[in-house]
Amino acid sequence: MLARNAIRTLAAVVAIAGVAFAFQRPFHQYPGVEYFQFELPPDYQQPAEFAFARLMFPPGPLDGYYPRFQGDWRKGLSLWTQDYPRADRHFSQALRRLTRVTVRSVEQPIELEDDSEVFNWPWLYAVQVGEWGLNEDEGRILREYLLRGGFFMADDFHGAAEWGEFQKRIQFAFPDRPIVDIPDNDPIFHTVYDLSDRFQVPGQAHLRLGYKANGPDSIGAHWRGIYDDKGRIMVAISYNSDLGDAWEYADDPYYPEKFSGLAIRVGVNYVIYALTH
Repeated sequence: MLARNAIRTLAAVVAIAGVAFAFQRPFHQYPGVEYFQFELPPDYQQPAEFAFARLMFPPGPLDGYYPRFQGDWRKGLSLWTQDYPRADRHFSQALRRLTRVTVRSVEQPIELEDDSEVFNWPWLYAVQVGEWGLNEDEGRILREYLLRGGFFMADDFHGAAEWGEFQKRIQFAFPDRPIVDIPDNDPIFHTVYDLSDRFQVPGQAHLRLGYKANGPDSIGAHWRGIYDDKGRIMVAISYNSDLGDAWEYADDPYYPEKFSGLAIRVGVNYVIYALTH
C-alpha cells in the first residue's frame, strides 16, 4: 500500500511538472570554465518531465576563477559552470536509466532574478557554493522558491573558510533556520536506495593529492540540510564531498567507480525525494 501511494504521488507530481514544462524558457548553452566546446545530444530538443536545473550565481570573495575571466557571469565562463555540462548530462543519463522519470538529456541553467524562471523547476543544483556570491535579493527569491516546494542541492565545497562563506550567504535565504546534520533514518536516504554508508567523495584532481588538499578541516564527509516546518528537507548540503565531479567522471576508467556509484545514488534519492515530498 505504501509503495502504491508513493507511485501515485510521484505520478501526480510528474504530471504537474509536465504542465510546468510548457512554460519553461528554451534551452541555452553557455561556455564553461572547463569545457568550451561540447556536442549536443541528438535528442536535446525532446520534451521531458524533468530536467537538471543548475543555478547560475555571481562570483564571491573566495572565487578563484573570476580574476582569470573577468566576464559577465550571466554569460558563462564563471564558477557556476564548474563540471558543466558533463556532470549534468552524465547524471541525467543515469537518472533516466535508473528511474521511471522521463529525463531531458540536457541541463537548464537558471538565474534566480530572471523573471521567476526558477519556479518552473522542482529541483535545483549548485556547485562550488563555498565560493559563490549569492546576494540578498537572490537569497529572498531562493527562500520563496524553497518554501513553495522547491528543492536545492548545494555541492562541492570544502574546509572551514568555504563553509563560512556558504553559511553566510544561505542565511540570506534562511536567517531563521538552522543547518543540521541529516539523520541516517531520514527518508531522503531511503527513497530509492538505502544509503547508510555515505563516505567522502573526492574530486578527480584530489585523488592523488588526498583529502587534505583543501586543508585539514576538509577531511570527513558531512550530509546536512535545512528543513521546513513540516520536516521536509529544502536544502541538501554535501560538504567536503564533490558529487558533481563524480558524475562528471563517471565514464572515466581512472576515476573509482565506488565514488561515482555513491554520488549517482545520492543524486537519484535527492531527485525522487524532491518530486515526492
